[in-house]
Amino acid sequence: MTFKNSFKTAFKGVTANKSRAALTILGIVIGVTAIILVVALGEGAHQLILGQIQGLGSKTVFIAPGRQPTGPSDFAQIFSDALKERDLALLEKKANVPYAEKVMPIVFGGETVSYAGDTYRATVFGSSESIAGVFDVSAKEGVFFTDDDVRSRADVAVIGAKVKDELFGSVSDVVGEKIKIKERSFRVVGVLEKKGQSSVFDFDSAVLVPYTSAQHYIFGIKYFHRFIIEATSEDLIPQIVEDIKITLRDSHRISGEMKDDFFIETQVDMVERLGVVTNVLTLFLGAVAAISLVVGGIGIMNIMLVSVTERTREIGLRKAVGATDKDILLQFILEAVLLTAIGGIIGIALGAALSFVTSIILSRAISMAWEFAFPLSAALLGVGVSAGVGLIFGLYPARQAARKSPIEALRYE
Repeated sequence: MTFKNSFKTAFKGVTANKSRAALTILGIVIGVTAIILVVALGEGAHQLILGQIQGLGSKTVFIAPGRQPTGPSDFAQIFSDALKERDLALLEKKANVPYAEKVMPIVFGGETVSYAGDTYRATVFGSSESIAGVFDVSAKEGVFFTDDDVRSRADVAVIGAKVKDELFGSVSDVVGEKIKIKERSFRVVGVLEKKGQSSVFDFDSAVLVPYTSAQHYIFGIKYFHRFIIEATSEDLIPQIVEDIKITLRDSHRISGEMKDDFFIETQVDMVERLGVVTNVLTLFLGAVAAISLVVGGIGIMNIMLVSVTERTREIGLRKAVGATDKDILLQFILEAVLLTAIGGIIGIALGAALSFVTSIILSRAISMAWEFAFPLSAALLGVGVSAGVGLIFGLYPARQAARKSPIEALRYE
């Protein structure tokens, strides 16, 4: 019997009982749909976060305290007090870091902000006026604080659009009003343009104050959580990184790289680390979703075994008219592969549709451009794996059918 005839026979066997076939492939459909959805959302998240990191600008260098985290035990070190005022002064000297255009210190933390009995939990950023340029944020109302405000520890604040809505409601002009943070009054000098989450930070829910005021009045610290340096040119990033290392190691009296109590990240570093994290997470979730394919394969094996038993007389008749064991084996393997392949195709279509709808919902929910990404590799993998599952789990029932004696099969009732 030719392969074409075997395929036609297998197709008739699959379509003979449509309701059973539909229920049989359901597990495969769910598995492939889940894989497509997980991979598509993972790719969308990757592109979204990548866009936010790139929004910082390719000339930006981050300096954080502690060793660079390589495991769960290292994350506590990023809250160390390694970055001090003297470090800021040294980094601002052109002799030490000649290609640094801006050096901006940052302290931050979650604090309750209140006004006339209303409260809101916001992220308080203490920085210099350079934060507007580095993070590309602007004041819709009023102005930003100045270097003079930083030097004098002024009680001034620039609030995000959401903070304004939560605390002041329908009040249109809030410039000049006073809000309280840690029982200290800060005069609102500006309101940020509504922007949504930008460059990893959500400035709509933020309060910006001079870093000296934040250190002294809000957080009660004498160190910084981050330094952000903007280079004069993207090509000079490697040189700036080396200058920063030399300057901070001399300041901290560190003799070797292994003893560093700070770490430096560039946009390239952040993108690479992001890629590793999102890929591992996507693979893990995809593997969890793939478990349903195995469950679906077991279901197909059970149904095929039932089908072999029900079609015992058919098998005997086909053998009696000349069908070989190989023909019977091929027919039942093709039936199993057809079932899983059809399930895979339906799963791809359903997964793509759900991914598209989900991307639209997420874009509206987070007010950001969550891009729809159709993972072609995952689609091909889904069809291939589902067909492979059909082949593997269909082999045993097919062998059982091929081994049946034609005489015993014809006698079967």
